[in-house]
Amino acid sequence: MTAIDELRQTMARLRAPDGCPWDREQTHQTLARCLVDECSELLDTIDRNDIPHLREELGDVLIQVVFHAQLAAERGDFTFDDVAREINAKLVRRHPHVFGSARVDTSAQVIEVWEQVKAREKAAAGRTEATVFKPLPPRLPALMYAEAVARRIAKDRLPVDGLVDRAQVTAQADGLDAAAAGRRLYALVTACQERGIDPESVLRQETDRIKRAVEARVAAPAPGGA
Repeated sequence: MTAIDELRQTMARLRAPDGCPWDREQTHQTLARCLVDECSELLDTIDRNDIPHLREELGDVLIQVVFHAQLAAERGDFTFDDVAREINAKLVRRHPHVFGSARVDTSAQVIEVWEQVKAREKAAAGRTEATVFKPLPPRLPALMYAEAVARRIAKDRLPVDGLVDRAQVTAQADGLDAAAAGRRLYALVTACQERGIDPESVLRQETDRIKRAVEARVAAPAPGGA
């Protein structure tokens, strides 16, 4: 028996009628916060390059996946094997340059191929994106949300003239490295705290403003058009 099979058996035993009362009470919804907490602890371990504890934190995240799969299996929705099978098939489909005849030479080309395959999958399933920005997790932290929107704007060369101060961006980027970026971000957060400003909220609001404005510009008819 493999280690993953042993883990799955342990989870099933905990969920059995004579298993653990706490584990038996859990649902997908009640476990949501646990997943966030475990992912946060894993990220902290990675940030500190704490390799001795990395294995433990990866296990804590893995058990969340196993737990949710066990809940789904009990309802007859899907099994852990279904989860593994689906993600494996997705990896093969989205790496035609490894498992097929496609040819790429750079990481940028890999991402482009990935997005092309992903778009074809959505079209085949009848799921098309209604906006120029792909759907983002609603609870994505504001900094990651802003980064995702900025990445999409840059990738698709979306119109942001007058929405973003390009001169300021260029000045901020001049000579910027990871250490300097961290210091500036921390200093800005501290400054917000001193002024009674919630940096998470204002960054999300500003990102929303830019996103809405870009979507409106893209949707607007071209001058002279019908």
